[in-house]
Amino acid sequence: MKKLILIPALFFLFMLNVASMCSSDDDNSDDNSPSTSTVTTNVTSGTWRVTLFQEDGTNQTSNFNGYNFSINSNGTMVAVNGSTTKNGTWSTYSDSGSTKFDITFPDANGPFEEITEDWRVLSSSATKLELKHVSGGDGSIDLLTFEKN
Repeated sequence: MKKLILIPALFFLFMLNVASMCSSDDDNSDDNSPSTSTVTTNVTSGTWRVTLFQEDGTNQTSNFNGYNFSINSNGTMVAVNGSTTKNGTWSTYSDSGSTKFDITFPDANGPFEEITEDWRVLSSSATKLELKHVSGGDGSIDLLTFEKN
């Protein structure tokens, strides 16, 4: 008779444990994500510099030293370092509750190819834009931060 009481009790404890492992903080959406219009307003004035580019745990910010980025309202993005100019595009949109910031540079390799991604906007202000990309292939995480000059 004791075994009949013990089995449902153990089952209840097991289910309680399983339920406690579930979480509502799904990384695919962000209730605090700024709107696309807020991001656009924030980034389309002045010039910006990369203050963090971390790819899969490795800091590669120095690849962008000296570059000033203009993020233009017509969807173009221009990075200038002395006589070197890199032309790209950008856009912002909403995807599954998160604001995305797409960056595209036509470079086939090098640092500008590495930031050509669909970034999730973590935060956006008039002076700072923080982005995150999770690889669909291996789940690695890249971080990119622009700060206004």
